[in-house]
Amino acid sequence: MELPQPALPCPKAGRSFSAIKANPIHSNYSPSQTPFASTFQQSGIRRTSTQVCRQGATAVSGQCIGRPAGVVLAADAGYPQRLQTAQLPGGSGAQDPFIAVSRGRLGIVAIFFGLAFIVISARLVELTWNDDGTGPRAGRENAARSVVDRASIVDRNGEVLATSLRSASLYANPTRVMDIGEVARKLARVLPDLSRDALVKKLTSDRSFVWLKRNLTSRQQWRVNELGLPGLSFQQEHRRVYPHGPLLAHALGFVDIDNNGISGIERYFDDELRAPAGDGEPLVMSIDIRVQHVLRNELYNGMKAFRAKGAAGIVLDVHTGEVIAISSLPDFNPNIISASNDNARFNRATLGVYELGSVLKTFTTAMALDAGVVKLSGGYDATKPIKFDRYTIRDDHAKKRWLSVSEIFMYSSNIGSAKMAIDVGEKRQRRFLDRIGLTRKPTLELPEVGTPLVPDPWRRISTLTVSYGHGIAISPLQMTSAAAAMVNGGRMIPATLLKRDPEQVPEGQQVVSPETSKIMRHLLRMVVEKGTGRQANARGYSVGGKTGTAEKPSSNGYRDDAVVASFIADFPSDDPNYLLLVMFDEPQGNTVTHGYAGAGWTAAPVARRVIERIGPILGVQPVVEKQKADDTVLIMTNG
Repeated sequence: MELPQPALPCPKAGRSFSAIKANPIHSNYSPSQTPFASTFQQSGIRRTSTQVCRQGATAVSGQCIGRPAGVVLAADAGYPQRLQTAQLPGGSGAQDPFIAVSRGRLGIVAIFFGLAFIVISARLVELTWNDDGTGPRAGRENAARSVVDRASIVDRNGEVLATSLRSASLYANPTRVMDIGEVARKLARVLPDLSRDALVKKLTSDRSFVWLKRNLTSRQQWRVNELGLPGLSFQQEHRRVYPHGPLLAHALGFVDIDNNGISGIERYFDDELRAPAGDGEPLVMSIDIRVQHVLRNELYNGMKAFRAKGAAGIVLDVHTGEVIAISSLPDFNPNIISASNDNARFNRATLGVYELGSVLKTFTTAMALDAGVVKLSGGYDATKPIKFDRYTIRDDHAKKRWLSVSEIFMYSSNIGSAKMAIDVGEKRQRRFLDRIGLTRKPTLELPEVGTPLVPDPWRRISTLTVSYGHGIAISPLQMTSAAAAMVNGGRMIPATLLKRDPEQVPEGQQVVSPETSKIMRHLLRMVVEKGTGRQANARGYSVGGKTGTAEKPSSNGYRDDAVVASFIADFPSDDPNYLLLVMFDEPQGNTVTHGYAGAGWTAAPVARRVIERIGPILGVQPVVEKQKADDTVLIMTNG
C-alpha cells in the first residue's frame, strides 16, 4: 500500500524529497524498530517526516540504509494534526505503536470529560434543590403554575360568566440582555404602561428570570417580537376573562395574576376550579344572567336618580333557595381589578349589615300570629306613643286610634308592632329570630358574608325596638331568606348560589305554619294595594310587599338626614315563586318623590320596574287580579 506524500523541498539540498514508499515484500516489523525525524519547510509550515526503519536498517541523513517500512507525517504542535499510517507489511494484526499511544490519550480525554460532566450535573442538582425562590427555578415554577387551566363558570342556562383564555406573558433573562438601556427604552415605547425605570431595575437584577408584563394582547406580543431583542421570551398562560364585565362582579369575584381566587365564587371554590373534573364540566351557578342584567340596571338607575350612597338587590326562588340574581352597587370590572377601590369591591348584599327598619315587622307579625298571642281579628291601641325609660316610640304614619293586626302591618305602626312583641315575650322573640337565621352568620358560597349585630345583653327595650327593625343589624341576604320562609308555606331553606337539582332541594325547617304563611301573603298584598307599598303595584302581576325606612345610627344617636330604604316583594302574591329585595343606602328625595327619601318613594317603585321586566323572563304569567272576598276580613277594626 502506498502512502502518497507531497513533494517537500529539502532544506539542505534545495531539491524535492518524496516520501519513501512502503515495500510490500517486507515483513516482521517489531517494536525494536527505531524512528528518526527530518524537518522540512513548505510554505512556512513546519512538518516533521518520521521515517520508520525496519529492524536491521540504519537511519542516515533522513534515509534508511536498507529497506524502509513506512512513513508517518504529522503537523507540528499548534496546527491541526492528522495521522497517516501505512499498513505494515506482514499485516497479521500487528499494531503501530502510535495508534496505541493515540488511543491512550483519547481514553484520558474521555475520562476527563466524564468527570467534568459528573461535577456539572452535581452542581445543577444542588442549585435546583437549594434554590431560594428567586432564581430561574422559581420563575419556571411560577410560569408552569400559571398555565394550569381553570374551570369555567356558567349561569343556570349555560351562559359563560367566567372562563380562561390563552395569552402570552413577557419575561426576561437579565444575564442575556446585552444593552439594558436600549431594551428598556424600546419596551417602554411599545408597552406604554411599563415604566422605563422599573424595566431597568428588573433587567439589572442578578436573577435569570423576571416577569416584565403578564397577559399581553396579540398586538402587544407582535410588537415586542418585532423588536428582536435578545434575552426576552414569552410564556404561554391562561388569562381569566369575565365576558359580562361588572354585571356579576361581587358574586363571581376575581383572581390574581396567577389565577388564584381572591374573592367571591372564585375564592370559595378555588380548589375545585383549579382541578376541574376530567370531563371539563363548568361550575353552574343559580344565577340567570338575564334577570341579573335587569336587577343591576334598575338598581343603577335608582341609585343615580336618588343620589344614593349604595344599593343592593336580590331575587330568590322561595321554593329552592336559589339566588336568581344578586347585585351590589357601586361595583367594579373584574377584568380590570386595578381600577377598582375598596368601596366598589364591598359587597353590600351579603357582607354589609344594616338596620333595615319596618321590613322586620313581617317577622314580628308572623311570630305573634304563629304563637297565638293575637288573632288576625285582634289589635292594639295605637293612640299614643310608648314611653320606655328615656325612649319614646311613635308612628311615622300615625292613625292615633285602635288598629287591627292587618292595619298595624299595612300602615307600618311601630306602636302596634312593639306591643305585639311585648305579648310574645323576650325569650320567644329571641328563639323565633334564631330559627329564621337573623342572629347568626348565614351560609352562602361566598367568603364575603357578614355577621349580624345583635343586642347583647338582650334587654326589654331591645324587644321593643327589634320588633320594628331597629337595634339589630342584618344583611340583605338574611332578610331575603327569612322573608321567603314567611311566604313559601313556612319553610326556612338555606340560600345558595349554585343551581340545585329539583330532586335534591333541602326540605328546610318549618318556622311558621302553612296557615300563618298564607295570612302573611295576604297581608303583604294589602300593603301594596292600600298601604305604604302602593308604588310597587306592578302592571299585570300580583305583588305583595313591605316597606322599611330606618334612620342610620351614629355616635350621637340616629341621624334623621340619612336613612336606609328597603322593600321586599313576593310575586305572584297568591302563590309566590320569587322574592325580591331592593335596598338603597342613604337615598335622597327629588322632585318626583316630592322630596321624600322613604322606601315607599324610592325602593318600592324600583321593585315594581324590576318585576315588570323579569316576570316574562321567569315565565310568570301576567294576570288580571280580581278583588278577593276574604280581603275584607283582613281590615277588621274594633267593633
